[in-house]
Amino acid sequence: MTAHKALYSKMKIFHFKDKIDSLPPDSDKILPPVQIRIKPTNRCGHNCRYCAYRSDALQLGKDMNQSDFIAKDKMLEIIDDIIDMDVKTVTFSGGGDPFNYPYLIDAARKLSESNVKFASLTNGANLTGALAEIFAANASWLRVSMDGWDDESYSLYRGVRHGEFTKVMSHIEQFKKLSGRCLLGVVIIVDQKNAEHVYDFIGRLKNTGVDSVKISPCIISNIGAENNLYHSGIFKLVKDQTKRAVEDLAADSSFEIYDSYHTLDDKFTKDYAWCPYCQILPVVGADLNVYSCQDKAYNLDCGLLGSISNMSFKEFWFSDKRRFFQIDPSCHCNHHCVSSEKNRLIMEYLNVDMGHLGFV
Repeated sequence: MTAHKALYSKMKIFHFKDKIDSLPPDSDKILPPVQIRIKPTNRCGHNCRYCAYRSDALQLGKDMNQSDFIAKDKMLEIIDDIIDMDVKTVTFSGGGDPFNYPYLIDAARKLSESNVKFASLTNGANLTGALAEIFAANASWLRVSMDGWDDESYSLYRGVRHGEFTKVMSHIEQFKKLSGRCLLGVVIIVDQKNAEHVYDFIGRLKNTGVDSVKISPCIISNIGAENNLYHSGIFKLVKDQTKRAVEDLAADSSFEIYDSYHTLDDKFTKDYAWCPYCQILPVVGADLNVYSCQDKAYNLDCGLLGSISNMSFKEFWFSDKRRFFQIDPSCHCNHHCVSSEKNRLIMEYLNVDMGHLGFV
């Protein structure tokens, strides 16, 4: 019996050995990123109360201008560079909601004519029409962020009109009826208000036809211990529901539940002095700045790698490797980091004594 191939894994980067070997500061190689995250616009029709880009309690997005967006010609130039550099994948994300970006269909069409795979995050409000069709036919995946479990709770979470939840759920269901290869996932952002609804909501999402559901904790502070304290009272409740959902709802290979609900200390404190992932998955912001990662986007003091407002992305990337080592995670990154575990795995791989390699 063939095992189900996982959509989520921390080990994917190890299939790119040449890239890993090029990362250290003593290597004279600069290879293209494996993936680029593009934030095409900072505009969003939802106003999620926990949104890291709009919360004063979180460092992410502290220098963000909500009116910024990438001009059409510049976006197409960036995509030309990505194709020419042999970048493997592109993910559109926020900032704002990428499906609010007026030229997303042009970007998706250009990528669909190349070998570069692409995906997007969205709140699902605009997941309809020609844009939905081109993503369904050509994108690798799409992930909708959700929190409320019905119209009333959803409106309270997001500051939107009553009925928005029903509309988004309908968009999800209709998207799965479009022909194409795009995998559709939903991430449930768990907090104290929706914790008791996790199991039932996963079941409801499965019934819409989604391919995967990811369970993630709401981040409420830049301090790991404060996040752990916030989630401590609901932690067992959420883990038990997720375990039961895996047993009851994900027994077949057509539906995956990814449990990313965890304590957060190891994602805040760093014990390494340079960041491998800023060379693997950088971020292009709507302000045309390039940032080290999604957790430092729109942080001009400690996340900025440079600007491409007056140069191409390709010219910027290959011009100076020293920029990738100006951020010391042990000093500058004591906040939430989605790549921390992956960085530690890469560091362990790179620090192996080659003379003892055969003693496996």
